[in-house]
Amino acid sequence: MSRFNLIDEPWIPLRLPDGGRIELGIRDTLLRAWEIAAIEDPSPLVVSALHRFLLAVLYRALEGPCDITEAKILFEERLPAEKISAYLGKWRDRFWLFDEVFPFSQIPSFEPKIWRSWTVLAAEHNADNAKVLFDHIDVQEPGVIDEAVATRWLLATQTFAVSCGKSELSHTGTAPSATAALVIPLGKNLQDTLLMSLIPQNRQILDGDRPLWERPPEGVASLKEGRERSAIGLADRYTWRTRSIRFRDDCTGITQLAFASGVNCSAMDQVDPMQAYRIDEKRGRLPLQFRDRGIWRDFDSLLPDKEKLSPRSLEHALSLAQDHQDRFPTSVLVLGQSNDKAKIEFWRMERFTLPTALAGDRCIREDIHRFLDRAETSQKALWSACNTFARFVIARGERTPDGKDTKAFLAQMPCIPVYWTALEAAFHVILQAYTLDQDPYAIEQDWVIAVRDALRNAWDLHRRTAISGDAWTIRALVKADGAVAMELKKLGVVIKEFNDFLAKEGA
Repeated sequence: MSRFNLIDEPWIPLRLPDGGRIELGIRDTLLRAWEIAAIEDPSPLVVSALHRFLLAVLYRALEGPCDITEAKILFEERLPAEKISAYLGKWRDRFWLFDEVFPFSQIPSFEPKIWRSWTVLAAEHNADNAKVLFDHIDVQEPGVIDEAVATRWLLATQTFAVSCGKSELSHTGTAPSATAALVIPLGKNLQDTLLMSLIPQNRQILDGDRPLWERPPEGVASLKEGRERSAIGLADRYTWRTRSIRFRDDCTGITQLAFASGVNCSAMDQVDPMQAYRIDEKRGRLPLQFRDRGIWRDFDSLLPDKEKLSPRSLEHALSLAQDHQDRFPTSVLVLGQSNDKAKIEFWRMERFTLPTALAGDRCIREDIHRFLDRAETSQKALWSACNTFARFVIARGERTPDGKDTKAFLAQMPCIPVYWTALEAAFHVILQAYTLDQDPYAIEQDWVIAVRDALRNAWDLHRRTAISGDAWTIRALVKADGAVAMELKKLGVVIKEFNDFLAKEGA
């Protein structure tokens, strides 16, 4: 028997402008998008997957946009309720979470040898590769989750699953955008947010761009052979069947499911509008990914550039807002996960103020790159000082210490983490200051001062700790002081030059 239709049942977690939280179905979420602040869930993977899912619905319901003119017309009006309702009515039978023929995003004919716990859906609870600290769910007896939670994690799994070897059907593949940082510009409400990422597509592509629910479920025999194809368009890409899943219906919730390989994407290098890219000398264009360091240190990669490596979603958002300054995207979300092959190391969501200077003709990508490059240069001086200190402390004389010992000593020194932590806070202040009427030279001066203060404070913190050490430690400190002192002197010269220039400019 069919039950829990995603069109009507409340399952999408939303935040209202007054801070209240509600859950709505697909229809009410889209028709009331103009009065909803944002999609909000504790999991960054769920948040990004829900945005991509709703965009796929809009591409099919609106049959567009196919160019910037259509996109701007949509942006000037509310989402067309009649088109959305008609589309959802036409495909209503494909949105049942439980159905004998078309269970949403599932393979109805899949009878597994072993039923898996629902925890396999969520990176937060999946213990296949690594158990998350403070996650006390027993994967052998995890209990029951409701249909709303299961649906959200179902979409997140299809969007972020990574290859983890052989499964019951075939070799597991990686979702098309599973390992990249995804960028979502945030508008004044959910409607603006969705329209800013609704990138125009060629009419021919739009006509054949079918999402998962418009396709018949693949057969088990086909999946065992290792089904593979390329994505036709964005609706197809945003709803890719990375895993073959089937929920076991207990009528009281979900405890178990069938889980195996899905459809492999044969064109993983297709451009994703939510991704920023970089050029690798050997491998060509590669997506920006989360690393151990904060994504803010690569923030310039998110901003529009001549090479078209920045996210198309952000470029599109700025284009739409050109004639609507009151609807300029207030900030940008960067979401995703970091993996080491099959092991998920962390998932993350970072939010940045979008400099309002982007609303004008100024290209600030080069400015931000220069700011970040200066911070990296000063960090090298700090690292050099730390390395010198470590070598002399370990050597305790003229011998050359083993490189592994030096590296291990450096890893436990707090200087560099303290430096970057201070600069991250300063960087967010700089982004807020980057307005159309603010002098860019004054902004850069403030940043250089922040770099100098972060460098000096990080090293002073270390000095206060080391100065109470033995003679060898104090000798190592004296040897190491030079690199930081030289860099501080250089920064002082730069700050003075800015002072002189701004004073002359204001005269």
